[in-house]
Amino acid sequence: MKRRPPQVLERFRLLQTGDVVISAVTLAELRHGIERCEVGDKETAEHALRELLSLIPALPFDNLAAYSYGILAAAIRDRRRDALDRMIAAHAISLDVILVTNNTADFLDYPGLKLENWVESG
Repeated sequence: MKRRPPQVLERFRLLQTGDVVISAVTLAELRHGIERCEVGDKETAEHALRELLSLIPALPFDNLAAYSYGILAAAIRDRRRDALDRMIAAHAISLDVILVTNNTADFLDYPGLKLENWVESG
């Protein structure tokens, strides 16, 4: 959100409202980032998050996502991997959607996960 890469903005322009969603787990990470902001930056970050959520809904992490998480956790036992990233991957798998990230290294080798990097492919 900070850098607003032009290639990502262009991809968004090509999509309809509802074509892109975020996981409630991602929303939690974004909220955490806002809480860690300096006082002066917090208001700007709050506004950016409200703007983002007005365009891109956050979907709840439901039972199917939890089930997918259990499968991934058993399949990829590398404890160095972040649990929140694993939850985001499981959520994407449970919804059968493509996970778009600029940090593909954190999501490699998850069975059944489809990845795209709009910064590199833009």
